Order: sequence, then C-alpha cells, then structure tokens
Amino acid sequence: MADETIGIIGAGIVGLAIGREISLRRPGTRVVVLEKEPDVAVHQTGHNSGVVHAGIYYTPGSLKAELCTRGRLLLREYCAGRGIAYDECGKLVVAVREDELGRLDNLERRALENGVPGLRRVDPSGIREIEPHAAGLAALHSPETAITDFPGVARAFAEDIRAAGGEVRTGFPVTAIRKEAGAIRIVSGEQSVTVNQVIVCAGIQTDQVARLAGDVAEPRIIPFRGEYMRVSEEKAGLVRGMIYPVPDPRYPFLGVHFTRRVTGVVEVGPNAVLGLAREGYRRGDIAIRDLAGIAAWPGTWRMARRHWRTGIKEVRGSISKRRYMAEAMRYVPEIGAADVHRAGAGVRAQALDRDGALVDDFRIHRLGAITAVRNAPSPAATSSLAIAEHVVDDVFGR
Repeated sequence: MADETIGIIGAGIVGLAIGREISLRRPGTRVVVLEKEPDVAVHQTGHNSGVVHAGIYYTPGSLKAELCTRGRLLLREYCAGRGIAYDECGKLVVAVREDELGRLDNLERRALENGVPGLRRVDPSGIREIEPHAAGLAALHSPETAITDFPGVARAFAEDIRAAGGEVRTGFPVTAIRKEAGAIRIVSGEQSVTVNQVIVCAGIQTDQVARLAGDVAEPRIIPFRGEYMRVSEEKAGLVRGMIYPVPDPRYPFLGVHFTRRVTGVVEVGPNAVLGLAREGYRRGDIAIRDLAGIAAWPGTWRMARRHWRTGIKEVRGSISKRRYMAEAMRYVPEIGAADVHRAGAGVRAQALDRDGALVDDFRIHRLGAITAVRNAPSPAATSSLAIAEHVVDDVFGR
C-alpha cells in the first residue's frame, strides 16, 4: 500500500472528491491530482449555479438518481463539518401553461420514486405563499433543495488531500499517458509522474484526455455555454429561493431559472447555447481546433437535425436580453430586462453519442488500470462525494 500511487487528472470537484475518498479509505496510498490550470475548480465547478439538487429530475434507478440522493446527504454533512455555507432555501418547479401540467405530473411521480424529501404539490396560492412574487398554475416544492459554495467545497477537498499526504499539482497540462512495465507515466511536456492507476476527471477535456489513455472516441464532449443574468439589488428581494420551469424531457438542460446564491445575489439562467470553444465563456470565443472537432463528430449533425429550432431560439435569447427575460418573466413577472444585467457564463461538458443522442446519465469507463469519468454534468457537484465512493468501489473493490 505504501508504494501505491494513484494519479487523478483534473482538479474539479469530482476529481478532488475522488482523491479525498482514496486518501480516507486507503491510508498510505499516495494521491497525486494533476491540473492544467493554476488553481483548482477553475472551469465547471467554478462557473455553476451553486444548486444542491434533491433528485427531482433523474430517471429512477439511474446513476444520477442514486448518486444525487446519497451525494446531497454527504455534502450537507461535509459542509456542516467544515463551516461551508449551505442553505436549504428550497425550490419551486412551476408549470405556467396547461400543456405543462402533464409533464409536472410525470416529474412528481419520478421525484417521489427517487425519495425527494418533503416534496409536495402546490396550487397558485401555495406558490405565492412560498414565493410571493412568482406566478404559475401549479408547482412542485422541494424544501431541501439547497445552495452552497462549490468552489469552496472543492478547495476544502484539496486541503483534505494535502493533509493526508497527497499532492495537488497545478500547471500540469497532460500531453501523454504511457503504459510502462506495470506502471503508467503521465506526461506534461518535460515533466512526468509515474503512477499505478489513473482516474481521468478532466471535465470539458475528458474525452481528449481519455483518448490519450486509449479509450474509445464515444461519447464526444460538446460544449454548451450557459449565460447568466444578475438581478438588480432593488429587485433581488422578490426571489426567496429557487424558481424553475418544468423541463423539456427531450433535453438534459433544466431551462432558465431564478437562483439565489449563498452571497445573497439572485441570478437568472443559464440558457444553453452551442459553444464554439471548449473553454469559451464569452460569446465571441472561438477555438478553431475545438470547432473542427465539433464539426467532425457525426453526432453533432444528427443532433442539429433534430433540435435546430431549439438551437435558434437559444441563440436569439443569447443575443437579446429582452428575449432572454421574456421566458423568465413567465415565472416572476415583476423582473424584466430592465432589472437585470449580464453576469458570467459557464460551459457545460455535454457528452454526445455518435447517433446524436445527448447523454443524460453519468458515464464511467474502465480500462484496466485507467478509469475515465466520461460524462458527469449536473448534478455532478451535488453528487461528488457519492461519485467518489462509486468510483473507488469500482477501482479497488468495496
């Protein structure tokens, strides 16, 4: 055990959670987390909405449903122990049209099967009791849906790894992964680290890094930029917690919603616009290599043929603040385009199969001594500690 070294590629919240779990469960094992950026939690972890999901949306029996349920409990306990902000401000999923009520029924059945705690259905008066400025025909209320500081959680995981004798090495972009005489060498330019096992958690770059390790091309990661609007201080008090639409079951995205952050700021978003760069957080960001990879993947064109109308709608909302807020105003009519300004954006690493299907569930590949977390979108941050348990169970046995 003392001679065993585990390399983890990617210092987002999932990679760090896995490193922490190994450090706790296998004392004496050396954990080395390798990150290309100068700090941890720079990409998806540092650009998400901060929502701790309760398991409303996910297919019963799926990894997402199982790991979100356990992960939320583990995360709540961890935040309490480390003094990290964690606020169960609750969520409303609101139907504003008659044709959404059937989808709300289906969502309620799914949420109850997943054991979402305290879930109840409310009518218009119940909506106003929870969120006085919200509008809708009916809603599901999830009182234990929470908000937290995910970058803070990731930094705490990194501290735990270092405290256990491990290493979090930043500024280490992986350029090659080589199997050599019972070991694996992870290369970054002139630097290298030799390990016994590798776990790839590279987020938006995970398919490319997994290919370096000999994994298959599918699924390919396609970037979707999610843009946020920030509500003015004068109107922020109109939202107490979270107000979400009923999601379209064709997509793994939840739709533009209102979210209060632990800082007290209220944001609207994100939308979902096909990105032209894997790490493109601004509308003008284009990376020719990334764009060529997106265009070369057969699944991209198959997805486009199915969903081009939705894609155009998302682009129009991205360009026009008025169009963007026209959707959001259906849920909180008193907050319009004049009451918000553009805030940041995140990039969702969305896995796409060759047949054009948007991969919904977590997907983890195992190649002998190399494990690759190939698809871990939302609720991966909520589920991070449970994902860590699942991966470590798979790699080392329970």
